[in-house]
Amino acid sequence: MLGDRPVDLLVNNAGIIGPERQSTLDMDFDGFRHALEVNTLAPLHVVQTFLPNLRAARDRAGIARSVTISSQMGRMNYAKSDRIAYRASKTAVNKLMQGLATDLAAESIAVRVVDPGWARTEMGGPDATVKVEDAAAGIHARAWETDMDLTGTFVDYLGAEVSW
Repeated sequence: MLGDRPVDLLVNNAGIIGPERQSTLDMDFDGFRHALEVNTLAPLHVVQTFLPNLRAARDRAGIARSVTISSQMGRMNYAKSDRIAYRASKTAVNKLMQGLATDLAAESIAVRVVDPGWARTEMGGPDATVKVEDAAAGIHARAWETDMDLTGTFVDYLGAEVSW
């Protein structure tokens, strides 16, 4: 692994859309569980795994950053119920990252959540409105602008605040 090498920026960018059947009236519970493992638990595990490396970077540069790619579909005020396993897993990861921001603030490790928009990936499909290059460039910019004043925030790839 990385040993004790510093990590200035950690980006959590894993996600699956979840099972075919994921409505509140007809749920594939094994598929839902898998979506939670990938979209929610794995990002927390990754941050915990690399926490010593983030701390080492902070010691050298004064701040370290952890950014998790999420989705506006996980907002609590977005009441649609389609793809509910995906939505719930993103809501949960948002809350975890918000908690991490609180817990790591005293250590000068900034934590942020970024929505890439509806990107033309395999998951987003060909009708998506955001080019992958634009989403990636925006995420890159949002990651490196993250500081302790922005820790605990949720923004889209363009930098607009996303409501929780």
